[in-house]
Amino acid sequence: MLKIRLRRPGKSAKGRTHYKIVVVEAGKPRESSFVEEIGYYDPTRKLLELSIEKYESWIKKGAQPTETTASLFKRYKKTQAITDKT
Repeated sequence: MLKIRLRRPGKSAKGRTHYKIVVVEAGKPRESSFVEEIGYYDPTRKLLELSIEKYESWIKKGAQPTETTASLFKRYKKTQAITDKT
């Protein structure tokens, strides 16, 4: 089973964490190899970049998002709808 989850790349300095949003096999560790990278999240700068098309295509293929990635997607989609209206 595939999961859409956060991956913390490399060694980040304290207080400067950032994450990649990736598709990975469910049983693999957080830092293992991944199938595809579909986004990026930096909680310190409140920066979120996500490919909606890739996310939705992986969901259609049966990938399950974690709670965190699902909430990030909802927030990203909401902000995109707001910016598209302006």
